Amino acid sequence: MIALSEVTIRQGTFTLERVTLTVPTGAYGVLMGRTGSGKTTLLEAICGLRPVRGGTVSLVGRDVTGWSPAARGVGYVPQDMALFSTLTVRDHLAFALAVRGWRSAAIRARVQELARWLGIDHLLRRRPRGLSGGESQRVALGRALAMRPQVLLFDEPLSALDDETRQEMYALLRRVRAEMAVTVLHVTHSRAEAESLASRVFEIRDGTVNQVR
Repeated sequence: MIALSEVTIRQGTFTLERVTLTVPTGAYGVLMGRTGSGKTTLLEAICGLRPVRGGTVSLVGRDVTGWSPAARGVGYVPQDMALFSTLTVRDHLAFALAVRGWRSAAIRARVQELARWLGIDHLLRRRPRGLSGGESQRVALGRALAMRPQVLLFDEPLSALDDETRQEMYALLRRVRAEMAVTVLHVTHSRAEAESLASRVFEIRDGTVNQVR
């Protein structure tokens, strides 16, 4: 579950005031709103990259408001994917596991499992340069899934994809939700994405968030 209660965030002159939002366990929430309305700011607050001035952030039934990003155990795919040019696909999938001190054999097994599941096992030795948009998104998704998080946050993950690749990613994201028992909050401008993926839809407007479906 993702639950925000009376959350206030201030960034310069921009404010999100007393935001309350709940995505039930196993649900796929989509957050919509205009550019600059605070969608990314809200995701960053949930995963601990931006402090809140008031209220509580709860994940999987625990108040994590004061926790570090690493302690929250959230899988996050930012809008630009943040793939590192010097790392191979294998390195990206292994990154979070190595940071958390997994043993080498366990890392290798998890990377192979993810790569097969995502259909990118043939890309493990490649670096991001030259990957297609869909391939890059699968790598970013794999990195987010590596530590088996219970919560996933996506920031405009499909905005740069062509229609055919976007449909493939819709199918993959539905499979992630069905097979990995995760709770998702997905930011997008696209009503087609919301219709295709969401079990709950929220809209952010004038600094507040309302459930619209």
